[in-house]
Amino acid sequence: MPIDKTPRIAVAIMAAGKGTRLKSKHPKVLHEVGGKPLLAHVIATAKKVVPAEDVFAIIGHEADLVRKAVESTGVRFVLQQEQRGTGHTLMVAKDALAPYDHVIVLSGDAPLITPATIERLRDFHLQKKAAMTLLSAELENPTGYGRILRKNSKSEEVKAIVEEKATNAQQKKIREINSGFYAFAVAPLYTNIGQLKTNNVHGEYYLTDMAGVFAKAKAKVIALKTANPGEILGSNTRAEMMEIDALMRMAKCRELMAAGASVFYPQTCVIDAEVEVGPDTVIEPFVQLLGRTRIGSECRIRSYSVIQNSEIGDRVTVRPGSILDDARVAADAVIGPYSHLRPGSEIGEGAHVGNFVETKKIKLGKKSKANHLTYLGDAEIGAGVNVGAGTITCNYDGVNKHKTEIGDGVFVGSDSTLVAPVKIGKGAYVGAASCITEDVPEDSLALGRARQTTKEGWVKTKRAAMLAGRKD
Repeated sequence: MPIDKTPRIAVAIMAAGKGTRLKSKHPKVLHEVGGKPLLAHVIATAKKVVPAEDVFAIIGHEADLVRKAVESTGVRFVLQQEQRGTGHTLMVAKDALAPYDHVIVLSGDAPLITPATIERLRDFHLQKKAAMTLLSAELENPTGYGRILRKNSKSEEVKAIVEEKATNAQQKKIREINSGFYAFAVAPLYTNIGQLKTNNVHGEYYLTDMAGVFAKAKAKVIALKTANPGEILGSNTRAEMMEIDALMRMAKCRELMAAGASVFYPQTCVIDAEVEVGPDTVIEPFVQLLGRTRIGSECRIRSYSVIQNSEIGDRVTVRPGSILDDARVAADAVIGPYSHLRPGSEIGEGAHVGNFVETKKIKLGKKSKANHLTYLGDAEIGAGVNVGAGTITCNYDGVNKHKTEIGDGVFVGSDSTLVAPVKIGKGAYVGAASCITEDVPEDSLALGRARQTTKEGWVKTKRAAMLAGRKD
């Protein structure tokens, strides 16, 4: 039987830092861009290159929070209890990475890196049989970055990385910089990593110094230049994070438009990375599509609507200012303007939920309507139901929630109060301004209000009495 010589490759994501410049108590890698944490983006990219079990997130600051935020991705974790620099990050990962032949090192705060670039880095590293491969980039303004010193202008090999503060006048002119992404052969990495020193201003172990360590050990260090310098951008400040967020969201809009949707004034829209939109759907300005929202084809999502973790069928109109949160809307329905669909709302095919209507944990049947100023909570409503303006399902008794059931074809008059638990039978009518506390049989008329009394002349008499008793 032939021996499988395919090298085992891991991905290590450096995610232990605090991010002091963010002025935040929260872990740096959990700050969000494009609708999810920085680290979640990097993990998603890594999993397109290697299986999840071969991805290691090296965590430290607020490790429990970071682990909880991304543990559903299936990656493994290494704890860096004390953060003593990027070199120390790989030192503490030695036991986890020892079974592998090579490791690709990514930064948990640089979410724009693409699977294609990681694969190019991997393949170049393997092809050249290098001990260390750097991903580099050429920048118009390299100030602040470590410069790549190659053995000569045409060489693939690197002799050192010089940090900005250590560069001389000639080195400052070099525009090729170190991105902070690497590939290492594991065996030589751990044979030599002990040579790293902490004789720097921060007293830390720098992974960049491995280039010099390997050069002294006569091990091959090479650099691969990325064609897209923008993908190496990190998030060291909040301003940088917002720049990355803008890039990601514009890229998402372009992706949706390439797939057949129209996004008007995309720079005004907030669309998260995992949102899906069908062809011929129109997204108007100032719309937010968040989380794992799915929108069908030929819909129109009008301005100022905010839709989060919701599913919308084909040919749905969402009128301006509507808010949908964990809701489900079937085909041909009309929502809004200014509707609020809270979690658990299921709106049937062709149904209407209109002006200032709030729903929560309901099923609204096919072609049913609740068009004005209504609250529907904990209710199951059949097909072809008309819910008049101002209707309320009173679902809470101060301790427990109760359910309202409304059958097909029911007509609920305006300003009605349905006190749950209560059932309104198929085809029944509820008179306007009724307070319904008992079940209503099918095809019945229910009235729950006092009989009107009119006292003619009462106001005239009252007014005369008041004038007679007035003291001027």
